[in-house]
Amino acid sequence: MNGCCQASRWLPFNNPQLSQPAHTVSQFRCHNNATMTDSGPRFKILKFLKIIICSFILTLLLLFTVASLRTLSLDVNVGLQLARWEKTNNISLDIDHRQREELLANFKEAIRIPTVSFSETEINTTALLEFDRLLRKAFPTVFSSSLVHHELVAKYSHLFWVPGSQPDLMPYLLLAHIDVVPASESDGWEAPPFSAQEIDDFIYGRGTIDDKSPVMGILQALEYLLIKGYAPRRGFYIGLGHDEEVSGFKGAMSIVRVLKQRGVKLSFVMDEGLAILDGVISGLEGPAALIGVSEKGQATVKLSVAMLPGHSSMPPRETSIGILAAAVKRLEENPMPRLFGHGPESGTFEHLAHKFKLPMKLIMSNLWLFSPLLGRVLERKPDTNAFVRTTTAVTMFNAGVKVNVIPSLAEAYVNLRIHSAQSLQEVLDLIQLTVGDQRVKMELVDGFDPLPVSSSDEKSFGFQIIKKTVLDMFPTVTVAPGICIGNTDSRHFKDLTNDIYRFAPVWFKPGDAQRFHGINERISKKNYEELVVFYSSLIQNCDIQKLPEPHSSVHEL
Repeated sequence: MNGCCQASRWLPFNNPQLSQPAHTVSQFRCHNNATMTDSGPRFKILKFLKIIICSFILTLLLLFTVASLRTLSLDVNVGLQLARWEKTNNISLDIDHRQREELLANFKEAIRIPTVSFSETEINTTALLEFDRLLRKAFPTVFSSSLVHHELVAKYSHLFWVPGSQPDLMPYLLLAHIDVVPASESDGWEAPPFSAQEIDDFIYGRGTIDDKSPVMGILQALEYLLIKGYAPRRGFYIGLGHDEEVSGFKGAMSIVRVLKQRGVKLSFVMDEGLAILDGVISGLEGPAALIGVSEKGQATVKLSVAMLPGHSSMPPRETSIGILAAAVKRLEENPMPRLFGHGPESGTFEHLAHKFKLPMKLIMSNLWLFSPLLGRVLERKPDTNAFVRTTTAVTMFNAGVKVNVIPSLAEAYVNLRIHSAQSLQEVLDLIQLTVGDQRVKMELVDGFDPLPVSSSDEKSFGFQIIKKTVLDMFPTVTVAPGICIGNTDSRHFKDLTNDIYRFAPVWFKPGDAQRFHGINERISKKNYEELVVFYSSLIQNCDIQKLPEPHSSVHEL
């Protein structure tokens, strides 16, 4: 018997006035019971949703707590700054007025020699020979000292070996290059590009940044140290290539072959690359010295379409130019995948995080959580997009021989700079997939994978020595590892060492990066003098036998 019938039994049947309400009550109770039965699944769904929402809120609170704690505690820069470094009797390089005039005169003379590399087969060898004579004249002690062994490599490159008093200490290499890219005053220079003219305490000229300031700065530092009686404990090499601007296949690679034949292994290599950025990174408090720990890979790909030629009065539906143009457009509209946070660029932002204000400090301290968000922000500008992905640039497009002839061949060249998280082959596969047209032939002209990422932790000898030298000279600077989006001669030395660093203490302010390979390349007289002092300190700082224990692992009584 159901509940409705049981409810009707409780009412007096002999009262007609009550019989109708009793029936109504019975119906109400039946309806209410049915409603409760129907609302059961709804109740379970609401309960489940509440659990999900509460879990989501708790997860957000947990993530926010973890992120906040990491933001407050993260300072990867403390490292060895508080540790006990081995004491060395460094010679102070106090440059007097006479020496200042001398080093500036030597540097200016180097800038005036047009050691231009136009291509692999077109190099100004006359200028290279003149530069050789300048080096011997400017640094007589370096070339006459019994402590220094010098040799010409591949006719125009230079290799110096300065043995140390403790042969068990692994040597290192300071690398730079003599050649420069072409420059013409008609491009809009404020001073002739090979004049070394002074304007407002800046020396203008091609090579002032790339790369004659390190060339002359390293040798000038060694000259002054030798004059003061310095003899290193740790031996070191100085390599000066003559064709870096056209890939270094004759200069740097010949130096590598010489060192390999002698069984040389290097503690680290230091070459040009990154610099000290002052006011360049928006929101960063104070300047930052970025030490390149890797380089992006590179590839040049040729795309081509071949068809039968014809007269323009009877054109086919698609021409070779149209097919290739469509393929190029697909490449530009579909950039390579966003990879921010998967390469050494993540270390850059974590090292700099404590120098930003909220909310950027929170975001940069927690790339494990915010890297997709930051990557989307960085990809909006070309100069920061280079840190986010493999970049694709169509640099040449060739087709047609006559206005009324449909060309049989159309060619385009694409230059790619490969992100550290990708390989050359992966990039080629993605290009093929994006083009998606069998009529477009793809050919790899040349290319190589991204360079291995060098160490930058507290056990990294080269990185920590460079960092210490920077901070000794510029205490307000924040030092961080970085990624070079261009390529240097140092990539040829990867078989001789695990650690290659790309840095020179050249100060870059907003707009200075455009001077690199551009017009009005310049360096201040003060900054060039700082380079000489920097290399002098670096050479002497390398004389320690080993790095100190990190402060966090030093136990004091």
